[in-house]
Amino acid sequence: MRKKSFVVAAMQLAVCASALAQVENDSVMRTYDLDEVTVTSSHFGNEHSLNKSSLLADDLQQQNMGENLPFLLQKTPSLVVTSDDGLGIGYTYFRVRGTDQSRINMTINGIPLNDSESQTVFWVNMTDMVGSMSKVDVQRGVGTSMNGAAAFGASVNMQTEVVHQNPYAEMSFNGGSYNTFRESVKVGTGLLKHGFSLDARYSKVDSKGYVEHGTSDLHSYFVAGSWYGTNTMVKLLAFGGKEKSGVAWDGISPTMWRDNPRYNGAGEYVDGNGEIQYYDNNTDNYLQQHYQALVSHIFNRKWSLNAALHYTHGDGYTEQVKYAKLKEYALPTYMDAGGNEVKKSNLVRRKHLVNDFYGGTIAAHYAAKSVKVSFGAAANYYNGIHYGRVLRMLDENYPTAVENHEYYRNRGDKVDANAFAKANWEIIKGLSVFGDLQYRFIDYRLNGVNDEDLGEIDFKNQFHFFNPKAGISYLNNSHNVYATFSMANREPTRKNYTECGPNDEPKPETLYDYELGYSYSHRIFNVGANLYFMDYDNQLVLTGKLSDTGAALTRNVKDSYRMGIELLAGVQIAKCLRWDVNLTLSQNKILNYTDWVDDWYADWNDPQVIASSGQVEIDYGTTDIAFSPSVLVGSTFSFDLKGFSAVFQTNFVGSQYLDNTMNNASKLPAYCVSNLGLAYCLPLKKVVKDITFRIQMNNLFNAKYVSNGWSYSYFEGGDADGNFTRENQKYEVGYYAQAPFNIHAGFVVRF
Repeated sequence: MRKKSFVVAAMQLAVCASALAQVENDSVMRTYDLDEVTVTSSHFGNEHSLNKSSLLADDLQQQNMGENLPFLLQKTPSLVVTSDDGLGIGYTYFRVRGTDQSRINMTINGIPLNDSESQTVFWVNMTDMVGSMSKVDVQRGVGTSMNGAAAFGASVNMQTEVVHQNPYAEMSFNGGSYNTFRESVKVGTGLLKHGFSLDARYSKVDSKGYVEHGTSDLHSYFVAGSWYGTNTMVKLLAFGGKEKSGVAWDGISPTMWRDNPRYNGAGEYVDGNGEIQYYDNNTDNYLQQHYQALVSHIFNRKWSLNAALHYTHGDGYTEQVKYAKLKEYALPTYMDAGGNEVKKSNLVRRKHLVNDFYGGTIAAHYAAKSVKVSFGAAANYYNGIHYGRVLRMLDENYPTAVENHEYYRNRGDKVDANAFAKANWEIIKGLSVFGDLQYRFIDYRLNGVNDEDLGEIDFKNQFHFFNPKAGISYLNNSHNVYATFSMANREPTRKNYTECGPNDEPKPETLYDYELGYSYSHRIFNVGANLYFMDYDNQLVLTGKLSDTGAALTRNVKDSYRMGIELLAGVQIAKCLRWDVNLTLSQNKILNYTDWVDDWYADWNDPQVIASSGQVEIDYGTTDIAFSPSVLVGSTFSFDLKGFSAVFQTNFVGSQYLDNTMNNASKLPAYCVSNLGLAYCLPLKKVVKDITFRIQMNNLFNAKYVSNGWSYSYFEGGDADGNFTRENQKYEVGYYAQAPFNIHAGFVVRF
């Protein structure tokens, strides 16, 4: 009944939208110019450089079957995707050049999207957002954006839908493997009399997930009201989502992955009778709401301005069953019937987060025949309240009633402000130089009770960062040559502070990025190469360890680098057939890597052990950076003829380590995955314009593979002589299994 009601409502909306009168407006192209002003400040230097990839709305919608945005970016060079549920519906992640998404700057309409404290984007909070996007730009390296988190591997700049000239309506549905369903409806008035327009979308995505209990129950909406004058645009947007997903971030052992890859132990516990039970509300729940007010104004042929106000509210929690030390939850121990002290027990806890983020941006742009200049500023404020409660004890023998016992609460406040100026000068036809200067100020305060050790947190850090960029490019009809230098600075995240080891207090990090590229374009083919060298000072690298809520933990390393070559080529084999391929070869190294490893059998009566917190210092020398495969290959065949289209995409990811010790016990094997998408657009008349039928087949050749994991190493005392060496270092490893062959089919009806 629910799906039937959804379809009826969608059709009613479609008919209403189709009934709207079409209004001819000679200034439609002017409105596109005004829309473009809102993202002009994100552009930097050579727009045709090979380290930048762009996806337009048609590219995104052709693949959109409910997966989160990272899975739709797999054509991008040097990019690797993964997900907790194995399908890309629930918690989904991506890395660029080995850099995880907490270090990738992401904006939407030029407004920061990264969470201020974790510095990441949780795509599960905004499922099917691609249904309301007109363009996504991915620039590898330091990137282009002037707002938000520092870009230490790439920047992703998203633009929501631009104005439609005519009224429209669209209804889509698809379903497939593992009870995955997506329903979406979109309507819009087109550009009405006096320049007004209204657009809206609602989407629902459900999935059982490939991984057991990796369920997803996701809602998403988008509403935009716009007014276009002769030289001015005002746009108000509201978008967001609500998610409830099963916890699937614990991972499984390599042995379990071989025997039962769908297994998920999250939620299991052993009761007082020694029997395995399952807690069925082991879930993550979050609501996120975004509001934006955008203004663009074109003063004359040379000067324009854009400004924006924004507000984001988030509220949610993770509920889990835990077998844990009672003191970690500020709960008293007790004596059992045999007179033994019970220090650990099963309990149900919730970890809450309520946050607000708001601010404003402004930028002015000057464009003459040979000179372009932009300058502006932004200021943002974030407040996050973190607190945790024990809902109840699962041990019937626990002597004290426990209900909503709060065991920690802390608050983070962050001010992030910047000012920038950039210029592009075409010295002679085709030859340009460009420069970019940014000053960024961060004031971050965190105080309260830490959720990790229940200790008091009270610190304030201020950062003053200067981030310059410069470059030169030459572009003619066929050849494009460019060279750039960029510098970026980045502050630690909340987890860097609250979950660092006793020897790992985090420091800010600096990146010096050098890019050199050349491309040649012909009528039927194109080739190019991009060389990069990313030199880091105090880079925060992933250690392979996870927090108890699945967050990847990091630590600083003094000297490290990433360098490689990205090769791209494409050929128009026939009028209806094209082949594009990319190859990344890289080295990703830490120089003189030293780590602190836990000693499980440490003698805590020894003063030296107490001083070192039971950890042993190990020098590994020069090692590979974790999660940084040295070989990546992407291939895409695209076929389009008389309404029928097909896309055959293959990605090869070389082997990679889960930590920085280069031990084979923590190494993921290489894998190769191919996907095939088919679509046929059937043109119709009158009320229904067309119907597009789509089939998406993922992991076409049924590869069994793992794209992500975690690693934890430790010692059980030294060797026979009391020495701690790599030979007697032990490892625990977790894998995140990805789905085998899965198929999804559906249709899109346009009115």
